[in-house]
Order: sequence, then structure tokens, then C-alpha cells
Amino acid sequence: MPSSNTVETFIQLVEDGKTVEAMVRYYAEHASMQENATAPRVGKSVLIKHEEDALASIASMKATCIRPLFVSGDFVVIRWVFEIQDKKGKTMRFEELAHQRWEGELMAEEKFFYDPAQFK
Repeated sequence: MPSSNTVETFIQLVEDGKTVEAMVRYYAEHASMQENATAPRVGKSVLIKHEEDALASIASMKATCIRPLFVSGDFVVIRWVFEIQDKKGKTMRFEELAHQRWEGELMAEEKFFYDPAQFK
């Protein structure tokens, strides 16, 4: 079960635009990440590479955690709102729920739930 300080620090790093740093610090080596019903990506290095590629494809991203935050034992649910600006200057707002399973102070699984229509 993650400490409240760990979860809050994770959120703060993401909100500060340090998503990759948050992943390096808090994802387990065997971590997996899944978006809606797609197949999960597995392995910390795979997850970090995917995030680095996604961030390189945009101009900027602002993340905001919408509270309350839900924590129950090893499980955490965070409601995120992202404001993303692409390299052509177009801005979009994207909202998702992140369901996380932690093993102690490291995240082992993360699944994102969102409406893909937000990208149209």
C-alpha cells in the first residue's frame, strides 16, 4: 500500500510536467499500463519510452488532478484533466480516470479509462 506522501508526490510530479520522472521514481520494473480495452504495455522501460515518444509529439501538456483522490489499500484512482497543445498550436482537453494497483511504494499496474471521442 503506498503512503499518502508517495501518492501526493506522484501527483505533484505529473502536475509539474515531470511525468517521466514520476514513472522512473514510482513504477515497478514489471509495471503494466493499459488504455481502455487495448492490450497492456509491460515493463518500466517500455512504458517510459512510450511516454517519452508521446511527449515528443506535442508542444506542451498541463495535467491537473481533480480531487477527491480515491485510495483503498493497494488501489488508487485519480481523475486527470490534460490540456494538450500540439505542435501546430491546436489545444485539446482530455479527461481520464487512472486506476492504479500499487505494491508497497511502487505502482505495478495502471489502467486508463477515457472516451476516445475526446480526440476527434
